[in-house]
Amino acid sequence: ITESEWENSFTFKMFLFQFVNLNSSTFYIAFFLGRFTGRPGAYLRLINRWKLEECHPSGCLIDLCMQMGIIMVLKQTWNNFMELGYPLVQNWWTRRKLRREHGHHTMANLPQWEKDFHLQPANAYGLFDEYLKMILQFGFTTIFVAAFPLAPLLALINNIIEIRLDAYKFVTQWRRPLPSQAKDIGIWYGILEGIGILSVITNAFVIAVTSDFIPRLVYAYKYGPCAGQSQSAEGCMMGYVNASLSIFRVSDFERRSQPRTNGSDMFEEAVRFCRYRDYREPPDSAEPYSYTLQFWHVLAARLAFIIVFEHMVFAIKTLIAYLIPDLPKDLRDRMRREKYLIQEMMYEAELERLQKEKREKKKGRVHHKEWP
Repeated sequence: ITESEWENSFTFKMFLFQFVNLNSSTFYIAFFLGRFTGRPGAYLRLINRWKLEECHPSGCLIDLCMQMGIIMVLKQTWNNFMELGYPLVQNWWTRRKLRREHGHHTMANLPQWEKDFHLQPANAYGLFDEYLKMILQFGFTTIFVAAFPLAPLLALINNIIEIRLDAYKFVTQWRRPLPSQAKDIGIWYGILEGIGILSVITNAFVIAVTSDFIPRLVYAYKYGPCAGQSQSAEGCMMGYVNASLSIFRVSDFERRSQPRTNGSDMFEEAVRFCRYRDYREPPDSAEPYSYTLQFWHVLAARLAFIIVFEHMVFAIKTLIAYLIPDLPKDLRDRMRREKYLIQEMMYEAELERLQKEKREKKKGRVHHKEWP
């Protein structure tokens, strides 16, 4: 196996491990938290004992937004602190040991090259770590940008600060790294393409499934005061909260979920019914607690939005890639002309060699010479 293939395999495995490790919490909050908990009176429990975690009554989007804010602010700040603080501490400890061994006067008179030698050696995978960090940041910035629109701005601010920190680290804390030639960024380009495709799909699901964008549209155009009208007015969302809540009879609670009081201590009479977020039939209907027609309308609208959104974004991406080629037209023309001139020179050289051999054959002095 070649060194390039080994580096590509190592890069992909490390990226996949870090990506799953860092994004598992955000994917769990966005698409799994509160999705499989059941309903009041029929909760799904782990090992028939523990009730599964649910989202906040306002929805899971706010939880996802808070998680992304923590990652983009606190995690990046901590990474910058550790990236600069570790070589600072290491160099301070090295200088302290050298002063003990050789004294302050000797250390002060050391030549610059020897002082540089006592700095921290450049990590063999230092450039790989920088690439990995930027690619993971690109993933955080794009995959859940619909839930946290401030992510690109925070990434820009972090990168501006990190440029200066890296400059200080390379000049004062690390030995001079050895340069190496590279044709391109290797497999990182394919990883960026994959993250771009995943971000389109993920944002489509965040808008359609995690947020209330689709349920609000369905209510406004199908069930609200403006249902059947061609345009939406200011009061089209009146009654949306009430329509998004289902009715539950308190007496239908499981025994382990029975409330401690009947609510008479807070209200004048016992509470008989409560509300919860879902689209289910009331307890007095023919099929109590089954899904209503509005639930299926919302589900169909979500699936339709995901399909339309993905195809529209991918179509725009393909159009932009066609209109803006990887190579400018003038550069592509110059490369073609250079290739043509090289072929013409080779043709003329071969023609000249054949003519020379022909003349030598006529003179009776044939020398077999191969074209180098």
